[in-house]
Amino acid sequence: MKRPAPFPPPLRLLLCLLVSLLALAPPAWAQPAGADAPAPGGRPRIGLVLSGGGARGLAHIGVLKVLEELQIPVDIVVGTSMGAVVGGAYAAGRSTSELEALVQNIRWDRILATSLPRQQLSPRRREDDTLVPSRIEFGVNKRDGVLLPQGAAGNGPLEATLTQLLPADQREQPLRRLPIPFRAVATDLLSGEMLDQADTPLFQALRASMAVPGVFAPLRVNDRPRVDGGLVRNLPIELARELGAEIIIAVNVGSPLLEERQITGAVSVVNQMLQILTEQNVKRSLRDLRPRDVLIDPDLGTMSFMDFSRAAEAIATGRRAALAASERLAALAAPGDPALARLVPPPGPKARPGALPLGGLEIVGTQRINPEALRNELGLTPGQPVSDADIDRTVVALHGRGDFERIEADSRDVNGQRFVRLQLSEAPWSENRIRIGLELYSNFAEANRFSLVALHVADWLNSWGAEWRTLARIGSQRSLQTEFWQPLGPGSPWFAAAGFMMDAGSSDNYVNGLRASRTGTSSTEGRLSLGRRLPGLGEWRVGIGRSRTRVNLEVPEQPDVGTQRVDLGQRFAQINIDTVDSLAFPSRGVLLSATYQQVRLTGDQQASATQGLGLLAFRLGEWAGHVYGEAAHAVGGLSAARLGGYLRLSGTTDGSLQGENMGLARLVMARRLGELPIALGGTIRVGFSIETGAVGGSFGRLGQQAEGGWRQAGAAFVAIDTRFGPFHLALGSTRNGGSSLYLYLGPTW
Repeated sequence: MKRPAPFPPPLRLLLCLLVSLLALAPPAWAQPAGADAPAPGGRPRIGLVLSGGGARGLAHIGVLKVLEELQIPVDIVVGTSMGAVVGGAYAAGRSTSELEALVQNIRWDRILATSLPRQQLSPRRREDDTLVPSRIEFGVNKRDGVLLPQGAAGNGPLEATLTQLLPADQREQPLRRLPIPFRAVATDLLSGEMLDQADTPLFQALRASMAVPGVFAPLRVNDRPRVDGGLVRNLPIELARELGAEIIIAVNVGSPLLEERQITGAVSVVNQMLQILTEQNVKRSLRDLRPRDVLIDPDLGTMSFMDFSRAAEAIATGRRAALAASERLAALAAPGDPALARLVPPPGPKARPGALPLGGLEIVGTQRINPEALRNELGLTPGQPVSDADIDRTVVALHGRGDFERIEADSRDVNGQRFVRLQLSEAPWSENRIRIGLELYSNFAEANRFSLVALHVADWLNSWGAEWRTLARIGSQRSLQTEFWQPLGPGSPWFAAAGFMMDAGSSDNYVNGLRASRTGTSSTEGRLSLGRRLPGLGEWRVGIGRSRTRVNLEVPEQPDVGTQRVDLGQRFAQINIDTVDSLAFPSRGVLLSATYQQVRLTGDQQASATQGLGLLAFRLGEWAGHVYGEAAHAVGGLSAARLGGYLRLSGTTDGSLQGENMGLARLVMARRLGELPIALGGTIRVGFSIETGAVGGSFGRLGQQAEGGWRQAGAAFVAIDTRFGPFHLALGSTRNGGSSLYLYLGPTW
């Protein structure tokens, strides 16, 4: 066999030199991003490290403002959690003045809420909210069994806020490609490893770094869950060194450990555990500081992790802390350095058109949900103008359905048209949702009721978007209601519904305000209806039904009186509109409901009943209130709604006023006192009501009826928005009548 010719000596020498150089120098992929770009003028490369700390992290903005004023160039930014959010937005091109304005205008209470603002929910989900106002909810499926929410707060508001904070052209850029080299620390929830997320898009990297365990759900990237980086590196000084920083400016805003007197329950114990983990890794990081490095430690006092209402105070505190270190910082100043101009936008940027004809709408990522139905429901029609605000409203509408864990919207303009792409991630717990609630009512006298309530919703049972909703109640009142709701086409506003109900319980009957008897009733009812959704508002429907009711006299006992059975056929029409922002205590929106029912008794005898109610909510600073009115009219032997009880002539015996006609009006006002911890609920209010109402045999002469007459009443109360629903503790009184103390868990209408 012929041997290959040897390399000539000069070529062999050159190859040996190349091999030696490769052995000494690490490959390009192993070098820190930006390490091959030395600082101008031979000055040391400066790395800015921003710690996590929740609301306390807003102090970073004040520090950044001072660095700009002192003309200190920043070559590398590394952050964790809120430090990642502020640092990432800054590295992507946001100015400090923009950041300050944005964070002070953000509704942080909505970001930390356990669900979307109620007015952003779809009308079907608002109905669920009214049926069972509790927020104790979980999902069930065959593959995973029981699925609990992975965070106390919803993902939608947080992601909407990040979208607002970040420049549109940088959201999908990997961290290593930002105008300033940047890293956002996150924690791999499965391995516990620190992730610098260099190749992760900016939006996803910040979302992962902000995923505080127990507050926000983890973010899955490459099919692995990521959470808050504060668990492993809350002040990632070492990472900035690895990226080539020669001098570090570290800003530590971490929360101090709680004192013993502040540890009062399970929530505070968990909080202390997380702070201990964070504090330990911060101490390790601080040991890496060198004599030339600068540590800025703003004194934020008692400001808590969640105290976003003090945003302006945090920014001012950060500024003061940076100014206190200005003598050391001034030594790093480099007027005229090119790094100071990185964030200045090019002159005369081309403005994005306000609205362009829709060239196409692409919906990807769905599995069991029909994209065609969503496309029809969203109402984005090809050829019609669509703006960024329209796209934002579309994202809000999709979040309001409750079907999606994440929603990413992207748009591009091509040849005068706007093409929109929606990347959807279906929530694994949304296929079968179960909500558990309690209903409590007591006037500490004769009216005491307790029920356990469960609501099950199975959605997208077919490609047109059918739902099956079932409500079960056991306790003082026993009932089962189930309805199959079917759109008449993919995403069609028209629908048909078939429902069935069983109900059993007891009620007292009054004569001249005195209890005369108690009757027990049990009934079954079936209904068929046809209706149309009112986008963003509610629905109307008409239908027919058949019911069978059994009535027996319980008190006084009369052995010779047996059970009576009544079979009724009925026709009905109803409309429901609901834009109220809160069931605990409305401060925005309207509630309108009207029902007409006609029943056929024996032979040609008929009876009918009409009932309507309306609520208008408003807000005046720290005060909120609503005006409420209700009226009912019945003919042919049916009874109108009853009066008596909390906010229905408070102080009057519950349900003691009944007649063929009824009218009720009230004004309710309450002042905000504070907020419960996020794991327990929402707003605490104290307020009062002014009420008037009457019943009688003639609607036009209610105020002249001896039995009814217009009565005046009022109540003073404390209202608390809890995770189990609205809780009220009240004292009510009717003029020239009685008084009662009330405990109430549930909606007040």
